[in-house]
Amino acid sequence: MAVMLDWHSKGQGSDLVLIHGWGMNGAVWQDVIPALAEHFTVHWCDLPGYGNSGEVSAESLVEITQAVLAQAPLQATWLGWSLGGLVATQAAQMAPERVTQLITLASSPSFMAREGWRGIKPDVLINFQSQLASDFTLTVERFLALQAMGSPTARQDIKNLKQAVLERPMPDPTALALGLRLLETVDQREELPQLTQPWLRMYGRLDGLVPVRTEAVITKLCPQSSSYIFQSASHAPFISHPEEFISVVHQFICKESVGSAELSL
Repeated sequence: MAVMLDWHSKGQGSDLVLIHGWGMNGAVWQDVIPALAEHFTVHWCDLPGYGNSGEVSAESLVEITQAVLAQAPLQATWLGWSLGGLVATQAAQMAPERVTQLITLASSPSFMAREGWRGIKPDVLINFQSQLASDFTLTVERFLALQAMGSPTARQDIKNLKQAVLERPMPDPTALALGLRLLETVDQREELPQLTQPWLRMYGRLDGLVPVRTEAVITKLCPQSSSYIFQSASHAPFISHPEEFISVVHQFICKESVGSAELSL
């Protein structure tokens, strides 16, 4: 019998799948799930090697995506944050009939800086990997503190999220290494124009990992997509600006078509 991902569902309405980012687990969504569940049936999991899915292994982006697809609803909106955006986009490419709408949050089709492309410098990813390996708890605390900046309830947000994330087992080192390798090597830019689903790209203007200037580049590459920029947010707008995040997600999913390249609240 195959080992299954740790999977949870809550709410009613159309299906919404949430995919967490590198180094985290599904508990990172805990503060926005109740409000989202008022409108949608929300599904979230721990990716292979993370949290309570530590016994599930994957060796590529395709295998990670296959593991999520195996338990995901037959049709749903997929929302992927950071590394989770690569997974959600991969799912939209592999199983377009399963992904009715795509939302990527603080994500990039190519996280690493390349010639003519803004992104993360190699030493930043290497340092982050080293920090996680040496002191996972402290690194998570620092990461959450950074992402909660700008929130009027930042102190409490950090406390709640830290407790939730650390209640689950720390990520498997192999999963962390794979995630780092994916952030370094994956480049989905060529495949993006073939996406057929309604697609919303959300960015934090202050994001140090996914430069907001990539928004305009991808808009030209994929004019069929929509974009939204959180003006006061960094890499995790759902943590620092949960009400704005929920409002934008609700507006996009419930609107049959988004007519402009940028949503407005």
